[in-house]
Amino acid sequence: MKTQDTPGFVLNYFLIPFNNDAIRLVEQGVAEPADIDVAIKTGMGYAMGPMELLDLVGMDTQKLLCEAMHGVTNEARAACPPLVKRMIAAGWLGKKSGRGFHQYADSKMYGA
Repeated sequence: MKTQDTPGFVLNYFLIPFNNDAIRLVEQGVAEPADIDVAIKTGMGYAMGPMELLDLVGMDTQKLLCEAMHGVTNEARAACPPLVKRMIAAGWLGKKSGRGFHQYADSKMYGA
């Protein structure tokens, strides 16, 4: 595959705003993270829901991706949602900390 050098290339160009939209649905109380994951997996046939993917990638990484993408594109949907920043402050980084949008009993606590 060959693409032009553009912010986020192909995957992250779509994925960062998509994930942020899912985060904003949680922020607004529209749906719970597990329900969003089920809807996306069932309705779109994805192997993993956006909240599961965010937990795998980590909130700290999502924040960095948002900052990079928003800094270059100024797209409102690429801006880091406040919920991500609150989760990072609480230590809820995702799977690597044992808690993100979901809880993980099989993960070690971050820095432990």
